[in-house]
Order: sequence, then C-alpha cells, then structure tokens
Amino acid sequence: MRHAKKSGRKFGRVRKVRKGLIKSLIVALVLKEKIKTTEAKAKELAKKVAPFVTKAKKGGLHNLREISKDLPKVAVQKLMKEIGPRFVSRNGGYTRIIRTGEIRKDGARICLIEFV
Repeated sequence: MRHAKKSGRKFGRVRKVRKGLIKSLIVALVLKEKIKTTEAKAKELAKKVAPFVTKAKKGGLHNLREISKDLPKVAVQKLMKEIGPRFVSRNGGYTRIIRTGEIRKDGARICLIEFV
C-alpha cells in the first residue's frame, strides 16, 4: 500500500502554491521554449510538461480542451500550433536538462531546461 508516499517534490510549499509554481513554469517553458531554474524544479517540470506535449501532438478537439483546462490560451495555442507538430515522430523525451552551475548563496544547482 502507498500510505503517505506522495509522488513529486514539495519545494517547501503548500499544495496550492506548489501547483501554481509548476503551472507558471510550464507556461514559461512553452512560451519561451528555454528557461533557467533549479535542478529539482527542472526535473519536476520535465515530468509535468510531457503529457501536455503528447496531447498537443495528437491534436483534436478533445485534447485541445484537455490542455485548455490547465493552461492559458496563449500557451495552448503555441503548444497546438508549434510545439506539438514538432514532436509528431518522437515518442517522449521532449525536454533536455543542461546543468549550468550553482547558486553561491545556498548551493542549489542551476539548470537550463529546453525543448529538444
């Protein structure tokens, strides 16, 4: 049984704030296609953005509405028109994480996450 074994990282935040953080990271990655963040956030972001890209590459009204439930209109349009068609021949692995250094203050690893 999976008692008290939640999947995903907590980032020291409550549930609502954590969901907002991940959502804003997804939107930023979709709109800019490359963002700089910590390694933990980048790894979590890679897991969360993959289902959106999979739905976008399949296309169709149902998948459009599924994506629209969670993301703003500009991000949905870019996913469906630009990013989704780019990955039609690819079976997963849509993002690349490049480790770039550390923050001097707390030693957190900084990464660049981008679409392949």
